[in-house]
Amino acid sequence: MKFAVVGAGVIGATHARLITSLPEGSELVAVVDVEGDRAEALTGKHGGEPMTDLAKACARPDIDAVSICLPSGLHADAAITALEAGKHVIVEKPLDVTLAAADRFIDAEQRTGMTVAVISQRRFQQAPAFVHQAVADGRLGRITTGIAESAFWRSQEYYDSGGWRGTVELDGGGALMNQGIHVVDLLLWMLGEPVEVQAYSDRLAHERIDVEDTVAATVRFRSGAIGSIVATTSAYPGRPVRLSVYGDQGSAVIEQDDLVAFDVADGGTATGAHGGGDGQPAGEASVTQSVADAHLAQYVDFIEAVRDSRPPAITTLDARRALEVVLGVYESARTGGPVQLTGRA
Repeated sequence: MKFAVVGAGVIGATHARLITSLPEGSELVAVVDVEGDRAEALTGKHGGEPMTDLAKACARPDIDAVSICLPSGLHADAAITALEAGKHVIVEKPLDVTLAAADRFIDAEQRTGMTVAVISQRRFQQAPAFVHQAVADGRLGRITTGIAESAFWRSQEYYDSGGWRGTVELDGGGALMNQGIHVVDLLLWMLGEPVEVQAYSDRLAHERIDVEDTVAATVRFRSGAIGSIVATTSAYPGRPVRLSVYGDQGSAVIEQDDLVAFDVADGGTATGAHGGGDGQPAGEASVTQSVADAHLAQYVDFIEAVRDSRPPAITTLDARRALEVVLGVYESARTGGPVQLTGRA
């Protein structure tokens, strides 16, 4: 598959490197950035032609798919340009920064029939995949609680490094929208359909930003389960991402890339890199698989989805659900009351 990367910043550089690491037959054909020197610098490292005009890039017959790596508030418009030109799209999280933009994006996907995948690579790591299957198989019994924790550190210099960082218009939010959304996606993957949120947020440790650096929320799920979300960019020096899933027959805890605890009433136990005594591959699930490896695995899934004319593992509807939770958290924090989540009409 022949790719164009749109956006030559840090994330664009990651995608360019991933594309050049894909199995034989994939190629980075172009890098598009309004700052031509950035596009040139990236193609100098990874190949392809530097370009400054997305529409012209999408008109090229030698490009099959476009990787959108722009500031979050530009995702939908860029993706729609690509889709309407007949290109498949893989887009960084979040889908965009408003539900209206997300729905325009999804409408274009459905109208054109092209394939779209949204990056949420942690689902491709071994530990989350193992826990998700355990939940689906009922090994944890009735799921009662999930806790999603993203305790990051971002310096003031991080926010000052780009004019779009920390803005509502282009960043869409702070600690939750940009850093915490990955573990929010995992929480929803494990616990199902969210129906209500109640939240608090604030900017406690940074200046010159319009968004939160600390947020805490409670999520009620259709099943009756209750989830907790904590996200911050003010936890020096930063702690590992952590997801806990509890049921009346078992529990599982993932920390960063590892399954650090897995206990079920039927006798299965796994901790750290050690397998359980129940004959299940808990040990395999707890072997570290890096986020970079998972990112590459999601690219492979995207290519296979295009080839096989099937939905990718993570769809725009999955991403919209996570976005609705994040925006619901922000609305609840603003109003002080609960916010109902309705899904896409």
